[in-house]
Amino acid sequence: MGKHDHHEHHGESLADAARDNLEKSGEKWTDTRAAIFDALAGFSRPASAYDIAELVSTARGKRVAPNSVYRILDLFVTNNLAMRVESANAYLANSHPGCAHDCIFLVCDTCGEATHIDDDPLSQQVRTVAKSEGFNSIRPVIEVRGICQKCS
Repeated sequence: MGKHDHHEHHGESLADAARDNLEKSGEKWTDTRAAIFDALAGFSRPASAYDIAELVSTARGKRVAPNSVYRILDLFVTNNLAMRVESANAYLANSHPGCAHDCIFLVCDTCGEATHIDDDPLSQQVRTVAKSEGFNSIRPVIEVRGICQKCS
């Protein structure tokens, strides 16, 4: 595996890449899904389904239920459009949709920001250990809690 280059998307480019990736998997890019992705991508820190539901409800002038948002976020995670920060029950947009990386996050206990890092050798090592213990369908999720540079 090792390190590789990939294009980080932002703004309109990110939404286009997310739509293309979702449609390639046979799913539709609906107005609701687009609104939820745009809201998620607008957060600089991990966002909860409630944060997103509130933002989309306000923007649309009609209530969007958090349960609907959860279902769409799960679809996004399954299709590599979003990543879930397990310990915070919150989500981040994947800035390179379609690139399947394991979730390795540095999570700040002060400001709540989560930085996603790609370290394929580390992920591979975790997978190898898990396989040696008899695990299958391995999806490492590694979260390192601490204080970020801005907060320390």
